[in-house]
Amino acid sequence: MIAYFDCFSGISGDMTLGAFIDLGVPTDWLKDNLLKLPLNGFDLSVSTVHRHGVHAKYAQVEVLEHHHSRHYSDIIALINNSPLNASVKERSLDIFDRIASAESHIHGCSKETVHFHEVGAVDAIVDIVGTALCVDYLKIDRVISSQIPLGRGFVSCQHGKLPVPAPATIEILKGIPVYGADIPHELVTPTGAAIITSLAKSYEPIPGMEIEAVGYGAGARDLEQRPNLLRIMIGKTGELQQGVQNDRLLIVETCIDDMNPEIFGFLMERLFEDGALDVYWIPVFMKKNRPGTMVQVLCRKDQKETIANRIFTETTSIGIRYYEAFRSILSREQIEIETVFGPVAVKKVKNPDGSIRVAPEYEACKRIALEKNIPLKSVYERILKEAG
Repeated sequence: MIAYFDCFSGISGDMTLGAFIDLGVPTDWLKDNLLKLPLNGFDLSVSTVHRHGVHAKYAQVEVLEHHHSRHYSDIIALINNSPLNASVKERSLDIFDRIASAESHIHGCSKETVHFHEVGAVDAIVDIVGTALCVDYLKIDRVISSQIPLGRGFVSCQHGKLPVPAPATIEILKGIPVYGADIPHELVTPTGAAIITSLAKSYEPIPGMEIEAVGYGAGARDLEQRPNLLRIMIGKTGELQQGVQNDRLLIVETCIDDMNPEIFGFLMERLFEDGALDVYWIPVFMKKNRPGTMVQVLCRKDQKETIANRIFTETTSIGIRYYEAFRSILSREQIEIETVFGPVAVKKVKNPDGSIRVAPEYEACKRIALEKNIPLKSVYERILKEAG
């Protein structure tokens, strides 16, 4: 399941919970699971509101009794000691870690001693753990987000008045595509920034997808300029009836004519370790008809900086190009089949006509060929025969 976060009016913890509840996460189920935390004296109230005529859910955390303030280390222990499942814990801790890292950088203290004041700590715990529970409930395995709009002005907090976006918000959003919105209010809270940077794998227009449901989560303020809502769409990836999936990627490339060619093999290994989807060497002729090599790397958008840094570090290149590419791929999955050689890893591929074929993995076939001292092509032939 894919989720697209349309953050046209920013994002906060309560907007995220509201949108997920509007998508169908049962409020009672969410409350019951939040009460598994060793955290009492709070309630989660959900109401239906309208923003510029759009029906939405507003989720509000109410603190019913006194809570002591908490440090980041206390929150880690609270989540780790809960009976929540491992994926919910891991996602919750990652979101909190982003807030703590930002606050520690701003205030010049260690992460473990970052202070969450009384109400803010409870509010953040419910918003963050609640978000992780909702992602788990809806079985979302990939999140894509729009670019993030930022307001202007000042916001009041425990440290006094701070500029909008708040320092912690800006710190968390480093490396994320944002833009200024001429709205004199805080559009993105630190909790909202931490949630979206933890969940989202890329920031781009709505991808190819079959939308199954749309949820709207409302912010507390009713803005004049636009509806103060977070819209989340969930559905299947751009998978056509024929089993073809559409994807948006980046091509990162450079041309090199002055490097020891032995380095290229090492570079390819490191690029794949960095997460490159494919790497190519293409012969080219450059200035003054000098022969050279075009290094072309296919990667996901969030890997651009890592891939570019690897090329600059490992090669003599002084400039890199990158541009968007559209990819169509057949549905596939990794499986093991039983053969005369024992279990062998293969790709199970679904063809456009619905038929299935298998493709043996090279490394598995290579290992068998060396162990049995037989030709590699014979291994392929035998596996394909048995798979058929």
